[in-house]
Amino acid sequence: MLAAMGKLNGAPITFELVDDVPQGGVLCALPALLAQGLLRHTGRTFNLPAGFYPLETYFLALGFLALARVLSLEGLRYEPPGEWGKLLGLDRIPEVRTLREKLGQLCQPGGRAQQWSQRLSQDWLAGSEQSVGTAYVDGHVRVYHGKLTQLPRRYVARERLCLRGTTDYWVNAMDGQPLFVVSAPVDPGLLTVLRESIIPRLKADLPGQPSAAALAADPYLSRFTLVCDRAVYSPEFFAEAKAERIAVLTYHKFPGSDWAVEEFSPREVKLVGGEVVKLELAERGTRLSNGLWVREVRHRESSGHQTAMLATDYRRSLDKAAVAMFARWCQENFFKYMGEHFNLDRLVEYGVEPLPETVRVVNPAWRQLDGQVRRQAALLAREQAQFGALNVPVQADLPQTEQWAAQKAQLLQALQTRQQQLAELKTQRRQTPKHVTLKDLPQAQRFGQLRTDKKHLVDTIKLIAYRAETALVQIVRETLRRWDDARALVRQVLASAVDLRPDPANQTLTVRLHRLASAAHDQTLQHLCEELSATETVYPGTDLQLVYELVGEPPPQTNNERPPKPG
Repeated sequence: MLAAMGKLNGAPITFELVDDVPQGGVLCALPALLAQGLLRHTGRTFNLPAGFYPLETYFLALGFLALARVLSLEGLRYEPPGEWGKLLGLDRIPEVRTLREKLGQLCQPGGRAQQWSQRLSQDWLAGSEQSVGTAYVDGHVRVYHGKLTQLPRRYVARERLCLRGTTDYWVNAMDGQPLFVVSAPVDPGLLTVLRESIIPRLKADLPGQPSAAALAADPYLSRFTLVCDRAVYSPEFFAEAKAERIAVLTYHKFPGSDWAVEEFSPREVKLVGGEVVKLELAERGTRLSNGLWVREVRHRESSGHQTAMLATDYRRSLDKAAVAMFARWCQENFFKYMGEHFNLDRLVEYGVEPLPETVRVVNPAWRQLDGQVRRQAALLAREQAQFGALNVPVQADLPQTEQWAAQKAQLLQALQTRQQQLAELKTQRRQTPKHVTLKDLPQAQRFGQLRTDKKHLVDTIKLIAYRAETALVQIVRETLRRWDDARALVRQVLASAVDLRPDPANQTLTVRLHRLASAAHDQTLQHLCEELSATETVYPGTDLQLVYELVGEPPPQTNNERPPKPG
């Protein structure tokens, strides 16, 4: 009743003695969630009117739901609210309508979610050893199938189609950990986003950059290295980045012929995951079209295929340059994992917002002409191949020769007509501006941008959940023999049931985990409990320190040896 009257600023958090709370394993991630900043900066960034649920409860609830693979807010409708309430220290978790309403209040005025995520990214950059000196940048298209606005089409590599959507440019550390994201409702291209948004932010926030005196003393020293795919290939951009003392590492877009096998030498290198592999590497100096000399590194696979890479990082060794380039797959794996397990591409709210009229977009008339040019060029290439393949038959008589000459003349006339059409289309395309401002488009062709505030807030919490899960994976790998099973084991722990044993007298909250199917996994789980308890984490809103332990005695060891043969 006090909450309904607006006189209760958050109900008290109290825990009860309960057994077998489903999905209670998410409490194992609470120390990591707090360490990654789930409740950091929230007090000075967000505020809510007085009500039943404290401010921290909404962030904890969203973080727990993300780790439990509840992929959308609507999915909460099918979850037991009372069981989730036991994990929050309340009688129930907020319902979907309340959660949506509070998300809207948290994001008002606009831009608060972006401010919070920017502060967190600064903390992640400052505290990440893997982010020192290297940043991975790649674009990810969030496909939009709705009808609220006609977003521009863009190529989606994973589906090999041109679909409507929004492009997000992600910046990750070398191990794939996300650092921050730049959303582009009107995609200007990777190079433009790098110049205008990403490089200035990295220059301001990325740790470990050399001082001005060190840069002046060593002409080959760089502030940091950008690792991107072929979309960043541009000799002009390489020269611009080098002038700003920023190194670039990417694939060669035009590698040319293969190098001689004798140039490659086997080297043992240590990958970012700790695995030691043998690679056949070679290196040359390469001069680009603008006269810039860069390093060209190649890796030769067992099949003979050669992967060519370009680098303006002149101080990094050959081995480390190859490892840094191949570590880009950690970012691709991040996109795939976040899409499958955290539903990163899902909309959080429906609605559009107007774009500034000064935004430059691709001219639809130019795009139509460009499509016609491409089509006519493809047809011309096909007809030229047919013209070249049409030869006079061997030992042909006069009628056959005349028939061949007529076909050849007909194809030649078609080629000349096609070339003339192609030249006219190219002239029209050249005279048509490629980009126009949004206000210059007809009203029927104008579009808006999808609402981003709520999604940005929820996505930031999902990133925190992913980073927390990864922290648990690192702890599990300390005792797990097979590293590839670590993340699956952590997911199993997060989805398991727990028993809660609050002890107000000793100010502890014991989380008792159920044992797993094998003794080896129980040993790993015991190690995880010890490490989590050593953090001495206090549950937010209480004075109860979290203690983690296993339930019951371990199962008896069975002797799997075969009995001796008689006699």
